[in-house]
Amino acid sequence: MSEPTRRPQPIILIRGFGGFDTAEERRDTYQRYNVGTVYPQKQGENYIYEGMVLRLIKSNWLYQDATNVVGYYSKEKNNEPQLPNLLRRILDPDTQQKFQNLNKLGYFQGKVVIDPGMALHLLETIKDPWHTFWVFRYYDLEDRQFNTYGKALVRLIDFIRELTVQKTGIKPKVNIIAHSMGGLLVREAIQTTYPAQNREAKEYINKIVTLGTPHQGITFQILQNWLNFIEAENELERFYPAKHEDNDPKAYYNFQKYFPLERLLTVVGTNYQTYKPFNSMLNRLFPMPNEFGINYNKSDGLVKQKAAQIPGAPRTFVHKCHGGNDSLISSREAYEIATRFFLGDVQVRLRFVEGKATLGMDIFGKSEFFLGVSIKPRGVDFDLFHQSKAAENCYGPFTKSDANSNKRNVNFSETNDELAFPWADEDKLIWQGYLHTSKIIADARIEDKDLVMRLDFLIGERDLYGIGFSDNVIFRKHYYIRALLERNPLELYLHTNDRSVDGGKLMEMVGDGCWQFVVEGTGFKGIFQIELDKIPLDGQPVAL
Repeated sequence: MSEPTRRPQPIILIRGFGGFDTAEERRDTYQRYNVGTVYPQKQGENYIYEGMVLRLIKSNWLYQDATNVVGYYSKEKNNEPQLPNLLRRILDPDTQQKFQNLNKLGYFQGKVVIDPGMALHLLETIKDPWHTFWVFRYYDLEDRQFNTYGKALVRLIDFIRELTVQKTGIKPKVNIIAHSMGGLLVREAIQTTYPAQNREAKEYINKIVTLGTPHQGITFQILQNWLNFIEAENELERFYPAKHEDNDPKAYYNFQKYFPLERLLTVVGTNYQTYKPFNSMLNRLFPMPNEFGINYNKSDGLVKQKAAQIPGAPRTFVHKCHGGNDSLISSREAYEIATRFFLGDVQVRLRFVEGKATLGMDIFGKSEFFLGVSIKPRGVDFDLFHQSKAAENCYGPFTKSDANSNKRNVNFSETNDELAFPWADEDKLIWQGYLHTSKIIADARIEDKDLVMRLDFLIGERDLYGIGFSDNVIFRKHYYIRALLERNPLELYLHTNDRSVDGGKLMEMVGDGCWQFVVEGTGFKGIFQIELDKIPLDGQPVAL
């Protein structure tokens, strides 16, 4: 019952913090999810991204907007709706019975209610309620309390499930995309509201994508003394680093007790340069542990990269800032990553096995080495996973050239301090992502059914003391991995350019769904491992 699915599910879109006065937010129809981004110097599909709302409607899944089916009010709605005589004559008995079923459940009364007319319209006209999206307009309630938000979200999910079962006879789970504080609101529902109702969130929520959510808080707390004087006190308290006991259900590290970590994807922004300069400066002045003070910013301008993650949950990095135009919420990257996580049929993992830098090691300063990879699948002209010097999210620093060890969670530096940017798991996971191959396989025009990804490897050196040469690029090289999907067993080839799909080196298979390959050139030689899993319609991924 609680297994994940990649079948289309209703999608709920949730905005972030609205500031101290939310009047403007209440006038915003789609809560910024209708805002897109222009990608200069691109063409066609890669040039104009129209925003998540329009893209969902125009996608192959043909999602339908159901936002106005639900109303959010500051005062109770207690009037019991009645079907007008005209509608009684027009509607068939089955639709009239569905209307009465919703009425008996109390969904037409309260502060979060189903609009009777829009509910009838949805039941009458929609072909498939599984392909609907809903914007959660919680600021319309004018009650800025997290417990209110959590209850309202759970009620919305119940509405969606009940409306869908009236149409199809089956209750779906929902997928959720939440920006910034919206992710904290989802956690309130999962870690507090559902348990208080003796229910488990995993039975109602399928998968969650958070965009720049401060799961571990925001490091600078200069507003703390103002909290008792503003309306948003309860909201702002959730932005501060958690100082809870282990048994506090609200703590981010207890999330896994209430929801499967593999069904949460945290999208982490890295471009602090394009966000508000004041916030970016504060992130530099208030570092998290192991960030080496003001040497780094490591944020999306508001939320630290580390704080936007929950340990153990999949993560990916997008070189966008926290909010505004050309940000996490308005980027095509967010749409592509979220829909692949929800609906993709292949799970990919890239791991570091061993490697050695053969250049660098400044004799005058103190050398630090960083390893980064950016990943782009064929068909989109931007990275679905991005690491770079500008993003400040490369793995490291390593202070020895030999970065190979047989130990787990080993610190590759000369001291016993933790890495400023550690591996994604104890087996040196670099990236875990999700891709679509079903359209490739189904397209009769494509003779060779293949999946192609570009991997951009970067090894950089930095002089910590600043007295020698710094910011050297030790190694940078593109590789292309091509998987022939119809070969049995599956074959993967490694290419060093994209000018031809012919040739390439057959990669060594080292286990079920696992291949190893060598990355080498002047300055670096390393071994990496790629793992491909098939995601079934329902259930957990299995090796290809």
